[in-house]
Amino acid sequence: MEKLITRKEAAEILGISIATLDAARNNGLIAYVQYVQNGCVYFTAAGLQEYIAKCTHRAKPADKSVTYRKPRSART
Repeated sequence: MEKLITRKEAAEILGISIATLDAARNNGLIAYVQYVQNGCVYFTAAGLQEYIAKCTHRAKPADKSVTYRKPRSART
């Protein structure tokens, strides 16, 4: 059985506040374990990894051709 992680430990691992963690849980962004209704909430390492994967975005390459000047008109 996988080790269960408390809310405080999960927030520290993710580098976010407990309030942000609770918001993610309430919005269905992160999986959690709760044995009884209104009981303690736990997380698994796999659930945290899945959340990190969802929140990871690829870096976009810088577009060096962008300029704020208008192109010069061709003179003939």
